[in-house]
Amino acid sequence: MDQTDLLGQNQNDSSHLIDTLKDGNKFFSPQKLNDPRYDQLPLSIRVLLEAAIRNCDGFYTKEEDVQNILDWQQQQNRAEVPFSPARVLLQDFTGIPAMVDLAAMRDAVAKHGVDPSLVNPKCPTDLIVDHSLQIDYSKCAIQNAPNPGGGDGPNQSQGPSRSTPSRRGSQCGGQRGSCSKAACSDSPASSGRPAASVQQIENTPLLCPFHLQPVSETETALKNQEMELIRNKERLQFFKWCSKAFKNVNMVPPDIGAVHQMNLEYLSRVVQVTDGFIYPDSVVGTDSHTTMINGLGILGWGVGGIESEAVMLGQPVSLTLPQVVGCKLVGSINPLTTSIDIVLGITKHLRQAGIAGKFVEFFGPGVSQLSAPDRTTIANMCPEYNATVSFFPVDQVTLKHFKKTSEPEKLELLESYMKAVKLFRIYEDPSEDPQYSEVIEINLSSIMPYVSGPKRPQDRVAVSSMKEDFQSCLDEKVGFKGFHIAKEKQDTRVPFLHCGQEYQLSHGSVVIAAVISCTNNCNPSVMLTAGLLAKKAVEAGLVVKPYIRTSLAPGSGMVTHYLNTSGVLPYFSQLGFEVIGYGCATCVGNTAPLPEAVVDVIKQGDLVACGVLSGNRHFEGRLCDCVRANYLASPPLVVAYALAGTVGIDFEKEPLGVTSEGKEVYLCDIWPTREEVQQTEEDRVISSIFKDLRGRMEKGNMLWNNIECPDSVVFPWDHKSTYIRSPSFFSKLSIEVPPPQSIESAHVLLFLGNKVTTDHISPAGSIARVSAAAKYLLSKRLTPREFNSYGARRGNDAVMTRGTFASIKLQNRFIGKPGPKTLHIPSGQTLDVFEAADRYQRDGIPLIILAGKDYGSGNSRDWVAKGPYLLGVRAVIAESFEKLHKNQLVGMGIIPLQFLPGENADSLELSGKERFTITLPDSLSPRQQLTVKTSQEKSFFVTALFDTEKDVIFFRHGGLLRYVARTLL
Repeated sequence: MDQTDLLGQNQNDSSHLIDTLKDGNKFFSPQKLNDPRYDQLPLSIRVLLEAAIRNCDGFYTKEEDVQNILDWQQQQNRAEVPFSPARVLLQDFTGIPAMVDLAAMRDAVAKHGVDPSLVNPKCPTDLIVDHSLQIDYSKCAIQNAPNPGGGDGPNQSQGPSRSTPSRRGSQCGGQRGSCSKAACSDSPASSGRPAASVQQIENTPLLCPFHLQPVSETETALKNQEMELIRNKERLQFFKWCSKAFKNVNMVPPDIGAVHQMNLEYLSRVVQVTDGFIYPDSVVGTDSHTTMINGLGILGWGVGGIESEAVMLGQPVSLTLPQVVGCKLVGSINPLTTSIDIVLGITKHLRQAGIAGKFVEFFGPGVSQLSAPDRTTIANMCPEYNATVSFFPVDQVTLKHFKKTSEPEKLELLESYMKAVKLFRIYEDPSEDPQYSEVIEINLSSIMPYVSGPKRPQDRVAVSSMKEDFQSCLDEKVGFKGFHIAKEKQDTRVPFLHCGQEYQLSHGSVVIAAVISCTNNCNPSVMLTAGLLAKKAVEAGLVVKPYIRTSLAPGSGMVTHYLNTSGVLPYFSQLGFEVIGYGCATCVGNTAPLPEAVVDVIKQGDLVACGVLSGNRHFEGRLCDCVRANYLASPPLVVAYALAGTVGIDFEKEPLGVTSEGKEVYLCDIWPTREEVQQTEEDRVISSIFKDLRGRMEKGNMLWNNIECPDSVVFPWDHKSTYIRSPSFFSKLSIEVPPPQSIESAHVLLFLGNKVTTDHISPAGSIARVSAAAKYLLSKRLTPREFNSYGARRGNDAVMTRGTFASIKLQNRFIGKPGPKTLHIPSGQTLDVFEAADRYQRDGIPLIILAGKDYGSGNSRDWVAKGPYLLGVRAVIAESFEKLHKNQLVGMGIIPLQFLPGENADSLELSGKERFTITLPDSLSPRQQLTVKTSQEKSFFVTALFDTEKDVIFFRHGGLLRYVARTLL
């Protein structure tokens, strides 16, 4: 098809591609292009194409961009294309500078007589206030109460008792969240009711961790909220004003939810409807883990502050058409393999595949076996294997997930639209498979369940080989895996009495079993699998031997909540896995002491006793000094090994136990199927979490609701504020665009080498007491304890400008050692970078930076370009730039200049102490060569790294912000 008629006779007019659904909603249909290439495109590229068609305006998005995306097979890794996402996701640290810039822009246009209320984000923007919370007060630590394990009843007569934790107060909801077990009349132990009859309770943010009874809001939670309000009062007042003043901004108050939870569970739509037009949901966010939304069929990834601000103001993200790696999942998942095994297995394959900077798109019949949480967890691992996105197209599993979270009419709309534009997948149908740059096949049946141990987490053992591996550990010499037990002693069995009954311990006997939902078990499915396994074990008549120290330590109250709402918590308790508290618990060695009889037997027989836990630390002796072998395992395997009582078992051939009727029960008899787990997860957990989140959103935050803020169109800046200040980006803003100003007799502010990162340019950590930013805050009568961090003060340009190049690791060739110093060339003095720049600006001297290769690599931050701009830097001359940072410089009106190939500061014999003149012609063009002259009569060429005419326009305006302001003027 000829490029000129791709969108019709009228250039950039795509109205003839509009189609209509049965409900009357209109949409742009790429299929109306009647181009067979569309059906061959990966579905993630189809999302890019739809956005290009819908937003084709001849300036930001051109007809040739549509053609390039459609011709993806030939243009991948070559063509630069725009992408206009449906929304922007900000957390408060990165969101506040964007909001400050918009507020300052309102001031600027108001001075020219333009209605300031016209300044609003053009792209819908969600800002979640979640990163500012800091814990000042904590309640009394929940002590890990001794737990005799195994189903001992409350009236046991021997062995250590289930003592109550040492806490102040006498009942649930008492002082500082205190709790007394005897005072909880509703607990199974005190009421005499069987544990399985524990009443399920409605979700509450705070539960007594021992008895799951609602407790009143604790003193500590209120204190932390009060401190958060005091510390962040200025920022929160500003956010509150933004939520009222700006259109297209949705503000989520503090203490409602974390940014990614909100994105997954509240903000995601899969499809968006605006002005009667329906289109795919998509997002860019200011966090690298924004990619987890790809698991729901929503295209999105993380960008920096400048890029997100640009999207807010209506500018698309620019990206080189990526290669798309098709990850084909085949085979059936091993019944004992958990979601965590699958996620880590797929992550390992992709990390080894070398897919940095590429899109990954999943397909194949195996995808249907993954639940929505599984998919989002895999997509969340993108930064681990350096992919840009890991995209799971919408299918029946996605629809099933949204049935629990969306209204039925929205679900019908979603399904009909996605099918109409061929963004819906039936993974079992290979005829739908697109063409990919390359295909990686992963056989899910090859992903086996593993444990790690017995001494190091990197020593992985397949569960199927566990019995043989432990035997080899007994044989091997003492080392990372060996215990060197003599052959004649390997069959040692030592009897002992516990609770009036005789038991035996041998090498491999399990004496500690701890189910912990810490960071490596955040996916609810693994804890539910363990709970359902416990339920089936109880129903089959199995018990855990009472001498095994069992415990259940949820990582958060939400875990306790979904275990309770799914009905499995009482069965955990019947096997001895009672909630002992929150936090790291057993994995940091906080286990209760073993019964004395068990310790004596282990020492008497010199036994290699075992601990099994689902945490992330298990070094020898960490859990208990007499427990030499410790294994990390998934939560359900912890329960399984506790039931077996030994690690020396072949689950396929040997029974877990024998019932009182003499029936042998094997692990396969009680292991829950993935379908059971996923059904419970969707029906109980996900719907409950969504209901709870919506309830918190509707209720809001009391302290947030009570914050007073100005009711004005423009923000009344407080000149005493050290958190919020109006930046000077719009000072001397004229309506007319001035011609390019050549850079005359500039001094070099910094002479840098290779690999200067964004951490060097704009550090994000604490504010050093001897820094320029510290001097400023001290002048405002703040004490060092009140300095907070650069991240928290991103809304104050005075702090952030002084923090630019304030890294203690900055290698400036003017200075012989690392540090945030530079040479003020006219005086020969060594000064803080800010002080030198300030002196240059007062003298009216423009500044440039000389650098080596990969200037601006690392995480994207808005102040890596804003800071140098406010320091007076007009240009950066480097051997090469990190692409994202190069775009940021252009967006702030700083010209990125690249030495010609084979040249650099050393080859040109530049000392950096010369003065530099860079002549800019009136008619700048992309990638134009410019001449640089020095005061030493040297002359050399550089390339202006403007990729498009749009870049030139932004630079001529003095940056994106000034360009947008002028469009309103």
